[in-house]
Amino acid sequence: MALSIHELKDTFTQVFGGSDDVKVYFAPGRVNLIGEHTDYNGGHVFPCALTIGTYGLIRKREDRTIRFYSINFDKMGIVTTSLDDLTPSKQAGWTNYPKGVFWTFEKRGYHIPTGADILIYGDIPAGSGLSSSASLEVLTGIMLRDTYGFDISMTDLALIGQYSENNFNGMNCGIMDQFASANGKKDCAIFLDTATLDFEYAPIKLPTAKIVITNSNVKHSLVGSAYNDRRRECETALKNLQTVCDIKTLGDLTEAEFEAHKDVISDPICLKRAKHAVYENQRTIRAVSALKENNIEEFGRLMNETHVSLRDDFEVSCKETDVLAELAWSIPGVIGSRITGGGFGGCTVSIVKNESVDTFIETVKKGYKEQTGLDADFYVVDIGDGARELS
Repeated sequence: MALSIHELKDTFTQVFGGSDDVKVYFAPGRVNLIGEHTDYNGGHVFPCALTIGTYGLIRKREDRTIRFYSINFDKMGIVTTSLDDLTPSKQAGWTNYPKGVFWTFEKRGYHIPTGADILIYGDIPAGSGLSSSASLEVLTGIMLRDTYGFDISMTDLALIGQYSENNFNGMNCGIMDQFASANGKKDCAIFLDTATLDFEYAPIKLPTAKIVITNSNVKHSLVGSAYNDRRRECETALKNLQTVCDIKTLGDLTEAEFEAHKDVISDPICLKRAKHAVYENQRTIRAVSALKENNIEEFGRLMNETHVSLRDDFEVSCKETDVLAELAWSIPGVIGSRITGGGFGGCTVSIVKNESVDTFIETVKKGYKEQTGLDADFYVVDIGDGARELS
């Protein structure tokens, strides 16, 4: 955390006046170890919460006004809106995300009687694919739950965040990002069946290795990208398959079942998208089994397979993230490496043996600069807990 709670409260006082009755909350970003673009296809995912994320300070008001201020976007100043005018707009910028959560609470019957003053600060790199938007949504949800006394579970807060992003912000994301931010657990990843929301915590025991995130510094914007196209292509493939298979999602199929019936998918693009969704789901199931058996090498091999599938079948990688993955694969001591997140830029996640971390960073940094002209940033990350009050 770059700013302390004391510094955040001081800023709140400077912006809004006074900091009595102010509460401080945190919701983490996430990295997904394996299981990409499976969450909206009824498959399994395996994310973990990070120790970086979004901080929020909230104080209830007596009127219907909501005032937002972000330290990260301080040039926007205070953004003022009303509980009676919860509509998305380009002018609202980043505040569309918390506004969407207010809107979803009201839509679900949780009446919010008065507004609030809200200060936001995040230490997730913007556009990195580490779920800053989901973190902000879950953060807003837990602040509203506690401030107005609603009885809502952490999983329901995740669903509220997803609904607001889908329906207020127009981004058809799955449940994974919000679920990981809400339900994260220190030193564990979450093995989540997105079709049922059944999940288990799997301890991440890496005594001889580290998780390293490499930021390509190619910023993705999923709402304006091909993300929603990928979802539509998967839905088209599913409808084709449902003419010959009794399935509800692509995640219901094994690889063998998919291969037996794939010819009913007439569009070759939709065929490739469906292949990734089916194979990636089975990869994720196998990867978690390998981890439970302490077979970290197999886990890493499956991570590498995921990158190739995201590059060739799902086509959500880009030149820069491909360069990062290929450089990583060439370094002894790198167990696995792949693009993580929605794609079209952002980060790779790598598992690197302890003695190779310095060499990894040095080699990838140099090679990436030579091949792309860009600087990569590196984060050796810890796995943290989910959203919570800090004070």
